[in-house]
Amino acid sequence: MHGDDFRGPNGPDLDGSPLAGERTVVVGGGVGGLATAPYLAAMGADVTVIERNDDLGGVATRTEGEGFRFDAGPSWYLMPDVFERYFAHFDREPGDFYDLERLDPHYRIHWKDGAEVAVPDDPEAVAERFESYESGAGEAFRAYLDEAAETYRIGMERFVYEDRPRLRDWVDLDVVRSARGLTFLGSMQDHAADYFDHPKLRQLVQYTLVFLGGAPHNTPALYNLMAHVDFELGVFYPENGIYSLVEALRDLGREHGVTFRTGETVTAIEPGSPATVTTECDRHRTDRVVCNANPAHVERDLLPARARRQDDDYWADRTYAPSAFMLYLGVEGDVAPLEHHTLILPEDWDPHFETIFDEPSWPEDPAYYVNVPSLTDDDAAPEGHHTVVVLVPIAPGLDDGPEVRERFREQVLADLTTHTGVDLRGRIEFEETACVSEFAEWVNAPRGTALGLAHTLRQTGPLRPGHRGGADELYYVGGYTTPGIGLPMCLISAEHTANAVREDATTQSLLPGLTSE
Repeated sequence: MHGDDFRGPNGPDLDGSPLAGERTVVVGGGVGGLATAPYLAAMGADVTVIERNDDLGGVATRTEGEGFRFDAGPSWYLMPDVFERYFAHFDREPGDFYDLERLDPHYRIHWKDGAEVAVPDDPEAVAERFESYESGAGEAFRAYLDEAAETYRIGMERFVYEDRPRLRDWVDLDVVRSARGLTFLGSMQDHAADYFDHPKLRQLVQYTLVFLGGAPHNTPALYNLMAHVDFELGVFYPENGIYSLVEALRDLGREHGVTFRTGETVTAIEPGSPATVTTECDRHRTDRVVCNANPAHVERDLLPARARRQDDDYWADRTYAPSAFMLYLGVEGDVAPLEHHTLILPEDWDPHFETIFDEPSWPEDPAYYVNVPSLTDDDAAPEGHHTVVVLVPIAPGLDDGPEVRERFREQVLADLTTHTGVDLRGRIEFEETACVSEFAEWVNAPRGTALGLAHTLRQTGPLRPGHRGGADELYYVGGYTTPGIGLPMCLISAEHTANAVREDATTQSLLPGLTSE
């Protein structure tokens, strides 16, 4: 257990059977849907999860071939306290399903001017690294971490673990008092500049914004809490990869009687008493529908107009997080000096962010991430080989036809050779790619975003889609809802959705005539 981490208030009340006799269909078997299903089943519901793809997990799926195994989506295991908290609600712990290895170093950064740094699993050692770049930066880093830890504590306690779906929930007097400890306004770019002058140090405390689908100039300074996540809570690797979490959630669901139907595409949702979920091969009558499919797709393509909360213009006007150009490579031979997690960054990354958020185009000088899980996990690749995943954030909606993909592939592999000394060309034995088109196909992602809605100021907190839909029987869960993007946030989103269902079921049981038939 991570005793120094904030574990938050109690989760959903699983005592009793508030949903006894009810049927619930979860549309989408991504992490949010998989995490919600055990909660509802433990409350007494008969739960069925319907997933269009052959495998569960959504974007957190797995791809394999010729002895190589890849996590196709998320590859960072952060915020271990959130995973512990989730499983504790069921009197379980992550170790019941998978083992964790704490990574040291957390990651390595190669800058394109030739500088590099490995970030150790020791905040004091990191402070010394900062001091070596800039006099006084070590003490500034300690102060930055102190603020980040306090932001994390207050933010998680009052604004993440507590669902506040309406603006008026944020003007509660206790919330206002708590908010004094947070910096809501202003950008992360300006906030980092208050502490550090050296551009590399600013990048070190801001790169995690990519995990949130934002850029330094458009992400609220509130997210300085990610520094606490990055430098103090640790970076981990679950045995057999991130897909172990998907398997754990599936197994937990089965323990509570959840039914899983894969390879079945939902074509329509009709709210009512009962509601109807129509697929290509069946019609499911149900009391409640929880959508882990993203709300833009659900409202545009699956719901009748009367059950939509937003119109097409709303979804067209959202700021979507980046898509990604991804290479899944099985390679022969050594890949040193790459680490399990490696970042390759230009000294000035603003032009790359501009190609994502301001003037969508393929980046000329990309910042990108390389994941080599086989350095930690011997089973991820055959002996003498490595699994290498290259991820370049790009603007959603870009044309990603074969010619532009091939050109960009060559550009990135050449760039990797130049700036790390690792030339993968000529020794690739297995290769798959994913880009805008695949994310749009796998999970119906708007404009092929790989993450969802970016965490801009107007898409944070109550300004993100909530957990209740436009009909009494309809709910949402996942990274498009509060609290937001990432595996830990999807687990917390599941908790919020389960609480909403329980509250509504309890209210309906007290009001005759509103119970499901």
